[in-house]
Amino acid sequence: MATKGKKKKSSKEEQTWKLSDFEIGRPLGSGKFGRVYLARTKEGEYMVALKVLFKEQLIKYRMENQLVREIEISINIGRHPHIVEFYNYFDDHDRIYLMLEYCFYGELFRVLQDSPGGRFPENQAATYVKQVANALDFLHSRGIIHRDIKPENILVDHGGNLKVSDFGWSVHVHGGDRRETMCGTLDYLAPEIVANEDYGYDVDNWCVGVLCYEMIKGYPPFEHDSQKETRRRITALFYKFNNRFSDGARDLISKLLRKKHRRLSLVAVQEHPWVVANYTDPASFVPKEDRASAETPPAAASSMEEQPSSQLNDYTMDVESSVGK
Repeated sequence: MATKGKKKKSSKEEQTWKLSDFEIGRPLGSGKFGRVYLARTKEGEYMVALKVLFKEQLIKYRMENQLVREIEISINIGRHPHIVEFYNYFDDHDRIYLMLEYCFYGELFRVLQDSPGGRFPENQAATYVKQVANALDFLHSRGIIHRDIKPENILVDHGGNLKVSDFGWSVHVHGGDRRETMCGTLDYLAPEIVANEDYGYDVDNWCVGVLCYEMIKGYPPFEHDSQKETRRRITALFYKFNNRFSDGARDLISKLLRKKHRRLSLVAVQEHPWVVANYTDPASFVPKEDRASAETPPAAASSMEEQPSSQLNDYTMDVESSVGK
């Protein structure tokens, strides 16, 4: 499905995807450049997350190149159990549509916020750290730096597994190339980015440390009302642990939130004693009422084989008025 807007026909004839090929359901999220909807293909009834981006907004904020990069990277990543699958894309006069894997529980940010105290127990944090590190290690092996790992850019599927998403700030690098572009989200920026120094893959490793801290404590380690103070804390590596952190969690985080070239590798993160000891079947994090369905996952996404479609039935509405201009 790498060809723009093409879908396979049984007759081996290709036909372009268009909005009328879908029934549009409930909104899954929104942002500055568009919205995401639960959608079902009319032919085959496959469930997808349809990301709708408005061309006018992309042009206004000069984000066209970023979108092109996101699509190119998404198409060429290859399949991985902890990366959101990109099925296809198409466009019309006003909008660009990205067909993505649907993840039942949505953003990790929301799941974290809805957890008791806005925090995860250490076994859940350790499990998710391993899955994110595994996904990033896969990306790095393909020459890709994500550059914007944060709870809002990680999704949770029906089985409780994490899926890294949103490659808008991602970049291809070659060999030992370093980057200089300032990008990402302040609370998750590595000190070398804040200091306008060149950087490489290890900025993603830093983000794993920030993510681990936030999942256990409920907010990022360098967070402050003042952006200037946040930057100071990041460059000074100033953060504190409280009694919620076990010795193992402290050890892992402190080996990631340090100067570049001294950070733990992503392989070492996955093999860290705290991660190994606390790794738990992700299905155990799914609400009890949903665990039966978690044991029978949707079929492989690359072929968009039949997936449960009951989630859309109660929300189906007029396509054009739902997506809007």
